[in-house]
Amino acid sequence: MALIVQKFGGTSVKDAERINNVANIVTAVYREGNDVVVVVSAQGDTTDDLTEKAQEINPKASKREVDVLLSAGEQISAALLSMAIEKMGYPVVSLLGWQAGFETTSDHGNARIKRVNADRIRKELDQHRIVVVAGFQGVNRYGDITTIGRGGSDTSAVAIAATMHADLCQIYTDVDGVYTADPRKIPGAVKLPSISYDEMLELATLGAQVLHNRSVEMAKKYNIELEVLSSLTGERGTIVKETSSVEKMLITGVAKDDNIARISIIGVPDKPGLAFKIFSKLASKGINVDIILQSIGRNGTKDISFTVEKNKLEEALEQLQSYEETWGASGVVSDDNVTKVSVVGAGMESHPGVAAEMFEALYSRNVNIQMIATSEIKISVLVNKADGERAVEAIHDKFFANYN
Repeated sequence: MALIVQKFGGTSVKDAERINNVANIVTAVYREGNDVVVVVSAQGDTTDDLTEKAQEINPKASKREVDVLLSAGEQISAALLSMAIEKMGYPVVSLLGWQAGFETTSDHGNARIKRVNADRIRKELDQHRIVVVAGFQGVNRYGDITTIGRGGSDTSAVAIAATMHADLCQIYTDVDGVYTADPRKIPGAVKLPSISYDEMLELATLGAQVLHNRSVEMAKKYNIELEVLSSLTGERGTIVKETSSVEKMLITGVAKDDNIARISIIGVPDKPGLAFKIFSKLASKGINVDIILQSIGRNGTKDISFTVEKNKLEEALEQLQSYEETWGASGVVSDDNVTKVSVVGAGMESHPGVAAEMFEALYSRNVNIQMIATSEIKISVLVNKADGERAVEAIHDKFFANYN
């Protein structure tokens, strides 16, 4: 007998037909003699719909009340799936995040999981019940409901798997595995049989909307084997584990992130300490900075350009412009009409020339590069948003045209 944690995304439970399909998948695993814990997301576009309702009532509602509202989506999914399983004659119980023991920080909207007290889950499993948990949510030390960010149900599932030493954690999505690019946009995208934690983490962070990056971080930390698969096809998915078996592949994927904006601080005095002051000010407000480019100092000044998440652009500009004169800069400009395109692959570490091939592919499609960032297993470029899809196609064709 094994302990299996299964997570089902919003598309998998979007209506009665899909919920009944999920109930069949869950009970099939249960019939094999396994303990089963299921984590569910909100149905379809429920979270977006609830967000719109909040905007209609109070656009400046507190994050605490927004969390109370948004957590209702997962509660609905958990209850409906439990009803479907119950109708089939199987013992089942649904639990909200706080009932399942999720204790989090108080950062409403993006709380971190501090620990999972799984005593209630274990008690229910000992009674041979299927346990259905509302993902994406927990409770802080004050007893307030919190949510853990978009895609947080993935992290909820991995947290349970880590706490309870599960034998497998299955993440059911609307695609049947991890592909070399988004198969809905790139017809030649190839499904990977396996991928390493590091490669998956890079892809998730760089815009591949398959797994929540925090869930991959946690899976790597606790060595939890993940399987990404579809609830609709019944086919085997992609295994995320310590090392990938796809050794012959130079790169494993191409990702695009449109939630990007570029900021440039013009005419910064060329002296020590200013870069520290600029970026520490952003960090103090929880604004993450990604690609950074600093020009060579000329005439006593330099320009510093970097990227932030698009939804943090306004806040970042407010911070920078308020200190613009203090730093002695001549101006702060921004552009949110950009996108980040990245290639990821552990094979790049031992193969020179990947960057040259990537840039050649972009040149062949007349795509201009604005900024570049590299690491051992990734290369990212910033391009005009209108060129984003063409850039992904060009790079994918370059590296995967002959893959079989």
